[in-house]
Amino acid sequence: MQLKRVVVTGLGALTPLGNTVPEYWNGLINGVSGADMITKFDASKFKTRFACEVKGFDPNNFFDRKEARKLDGFSQYALVVVDEAVRDSGMDLEKVDHDRVGVIWGSGIGGLKTFQDEVSAFARGDGTPRFNPFFIPKMIADIASGHISIKYGFRGPNFTTVSACASSTNALIDAFTYIRLGKANMIISGGSESTVNETCVGGFNALQALSQRNDDPKTASRPFDLERDGFVMGEGAACIILEEYEHAKARGAKIYAEVVGGGMSADAYHMTAPHPEGLGAANVMRAALEDAGMQKNQIDYINVHGTSTPIGDPQEIKAIQTVFGDDAYKMNISSTKSMTGHLLGAAGAIESVASILAVVNDIIPPTINHFTDDPAFDPKLNLTFNKAQKRVVNAALSNTFGFGGHNASVIFRKYS
Repeated sequence: MQLKRVVVTGLGALTPLGNTVPEYWNGLINGVSGADMITKFDASKFKTRFACEVKGFDPNNFFDRKEARKLDGFSQYALVVVDEAVRDSGMDLEKVDHDRVGVIWGSGIGGLKTFQDEVSAFARGDGTPRFNPFFIPKMIADIASGHISIKYGFRGPNFTTVSACASSTNALIDAFTYIRLGKANMIISGGSESTVNETCVGGFNALQALSQRNDDPKTASRPFDLERDGFVMGEGAACIILEEYEHAKARGAKIYAEVVGGGMSADAYHMTAPHPEGLGAANVMRAALEDAGMQKNQIDYINVHGTSTPIGDPQEIKAIQTVFGDDAYKMNISSTKSMTGHLLGAAGAIESVASILAVVNDIIPPTINHFTDDPAFDPKLNLTFNKAQKRVVNAALSNTFGFGGHNASVIFRKYS
């Protein structure tokens, strides 16, 4: 069958750098750190006392109090970014075929704060089960996609992907595939995560995964730096509206970029550590290139997973050099997690927005907080340290890798 073309026609973002797409992009290209001391709970006894929180977000500005109480933070974030993206897309909700619009969302954890609060309340009680009737509907990871479809009446394919930190990239690839196969005209995709809470920070501290640079949080996320000591927890959401090209053209939609390929793979190696030779990472990038029908010299920018962990960063760069060879020296590579922190299941969504806007604007967002070269990284690679760089970006690849060995990569190309 003839596969259909898929384009991006709407964007929404709620991030530690800003609560709209323009604010987020402005923060990225200006090298702003979203990290600061935690305000959402008393973190004084925790090994890590800082995070990249969403700032200035008041759910009462978007939901009435009764509705807000029924929504975990990750669902609130999802609905807010979808609203921005739907408006940005210019879709006419009166005319759109609701049976042909789907929602495929991603979240690695879902309503962890809701789970924490309900179980804590039970533990403090006398053993009598007094759970909120919305406990389960608020907590389950698929509920955000359900709320989105209910709000807008979208009756097309609807589900949530859960693959740890690769979740929202998997969602985008699934959305891309469904539209290519003619199963939907438009799909609302992306991801959301609300993880700055005691359970999540404490759990990742126990794994020794988080930076403990409490004396200097703004420089704590240091991908590729010799003194990196772990990732910085982030939170937020992003929405990317994917649309079949002829459908978008017929309604006169603004087109940001074209989605041309996606890859998925597994490390099949370890519960939390990446493959030491970057095998799964190399395989997923090859798969994305093959799916797109592109050569390795056609990628201008890679937005890497780049979490700022001692073992993760070198394995990803090793995989890039394995796949791209000498062409790796001709591209830009950067980790926007140096600014946003790591949004876990929502990372792929916000980093795809960054990749799309790099293609649109021909600007590479930087890897900030680079102070000391690590001899593990080839100095001839352009890791876009500390300042944004201008260059023509015809195609960008975005990588995400998750606990369990889940890998997903997606490629965006200039629309023509």
